[in-house]
Amino acid sequence: MPHPVKRTFRLLIDLAGCAFLASFSVSADDTNHGKAVDAVFAPWDKPDSPGCAVGVIQDGALVHARGYGMANLEHGIPITSRTVFDIGSCSKQFTAFSILLLAQQRKLSLTDNIRKFAPEIPDYGSPILIHHLLHHTSGLRDYNDLLELDGKRVDDVTTEEDALRLLARQRALNFKPGERHLYSNTGYFLLAVIVKRVSGQTLREFAHERIFKPLGMTNTHFHDDHTFIVKSRATAYAPKSGGGGGYAIDMSNWEQLGDGALMTTIEDLLQWDRNFYDPKVGGPAAIEQMLTPGKLNDGTKLNYACGLIVGEYQGTQMAHHGGSWAGYRAHLVRFPERKLSVFVLGNLSSLDTWSLAGRTGLLFLEGETHSKPSNTVAQKFQAPHLSEPKLAQFTGTYINADGRIRHIRLTNDHLVLVARGGTRHLEAIDETRFTIPGVPGKIEVKFAVPSARSLRQMIVAHDDEQPVVWTIVRPKAAHLNLKEYAGTYGSEELNVHYVLSVDGENLAITAGTITYAMTPEFDDGFSSESGATLQFNRDKRRKGVTGFVLSTGRSNGLRFERIAVSKRTAGAF
Repeated sequence: MPHPVKRTFRLLIDLAGCAFLASFSVSADDTNHGKAVDAVFAPWDKPDSPGCAVGVIQDGALVHARGYGMANLEHGIPITSRTVFDIGSCSKQFTAFSILLLAQQRKLSLTDNIRKFAPEIPDYGSPILIHHLLHHTSGLRDYNDLLELDGKRVDDVTTEEDALRLLARQRALNFKPGERHLYSNTGYFLLAVIVKRVSGQTLREFAHERIFKPLGMTNTHFHDDHTFIVKSRATAYAPKSGGGGGYAIDMSNWEQLGDGALMTTIEDLLQWDRNFYDPKVGGPAAIEQMLTPGKLNDGTKLNYACGLIVGEYQGTQMAHHGGSWAGYRAHLVRFPERKLSVFVLGNLSSLDTWSLAGRTGLLFLEGETHSKPSNTVAQKFQAPHLSEPKLAQFTGTYINADGRIRHIRLTNDHLVLVARGGTRHLEAIDETRFTIPGVPGKIEVKFAVPSARSLRQMIVAHDDEQPVVWTIVRPKAAHLNLKEYAGTYGSEELNVHYVLSVDGENLAITAGTITYAMTPEFDDGFSSESGATLQFNRDKRRKGVTGFVLSTGRSNGLRFERIAVSKRTAGAF
């Protein structure tokens, strides 16, 4: 069974790729890069594996376009540059562009209060503005998480109305608008609602008329009907659970737009890429806005612009975004100064398209003269050897302000970061600082003890994003009585009861049709493989369990109360 927020909390997993059916591809062999790109994706170059389509654009030309692996395993259909993929959150840049086009027409302003267009959203005391949605600074809980916490599966049918009703039930924000940056799909879903209510057209209709048709993107659309037949669409897959090998279909029937749901091809994305250099749609002003980062209330500059993350990679400017939805994976990376773009679209949930796009881009960036120093953690340093006792002092369970959990473990004489069921090897820079090799961008993991009375902290900095502080927690009691947590719990903000029961050394939670395990982490604290955490509350005498607070990282502070046996009822809370 899938567990809540499985889709939004996936750790990058190492990947190589696949190459198939060259007759449907454009080769880059004449630039001495084609064989190197094929080698990156070679492990998936076989007729019994899902894979990806890869496009490399140089100076407005598609110099490498290949399909690697199969679009459909049942019918033996290979992936080509014309195969249609759901690109997940890479869709956000098209939603943002639609909003900017409406702003150009003066049909809305980026400083408008969103309740002007979406009065269903509660008044939280501080206005949420359209630019808060664009830059993920609204504080709104993530509706994807909320729907899954409400017992919805990814393959259930859910609509715009379902999401709006659930958002209307929320009694609190993650934080005051503009105070922080926290990625939330709710913002871009609401932008799609705003496009419809301002223009009188759905986002699908508006984007087709104003963006895709003018640019000649004939195989691109926002997918708002799960029954709609899409010609040449890749089926999405996930590795079968249990370690026996093989694949299972991993598709979604959700019909919300804006935060995702764009279907497109490598060849269509070429037209979108060209518009950044020769803006036939939107003009230079819209392109400049797309690449302008947001700011917090205190003036802190973000690295998130309008559906794009902006920064540097290997000393050159970079704008990029990733996507993850059901079994689809995607990453679109653009290096504006070099007029180089790399697009990787996949149909396998274990694909690390971010790492793949970075490795592919580096093949084209290498050998060129860099005018600026690299902004990445140097990979050519001589990594110091740290003894096991020195490494062991950093191991443990860490929690951040949003209630997310990370583990640091010692495995085979090196540290491993464990998050959401995946692992990353940490490579030492010095005795307290580490990096994660193989991931594009600058990543630094630093361990520190702020003062003699403080607990150890882990500070994680990724590119120019605000560092995230994680604090080590004291381990759970040796003999934990799981039975005291068992029972039925309800929240006014969700429409489902949670039934907690003992399952060996874990708690099992049943929410609607979903069942998943919570592992004890510290006293009254549990976490799931997906990254959700439960922190239980007790009565004034610290004896009886009265409820818990649930946090997923993107939807935090959801309060549940224990329901007495006599008050339990079937159905909604």
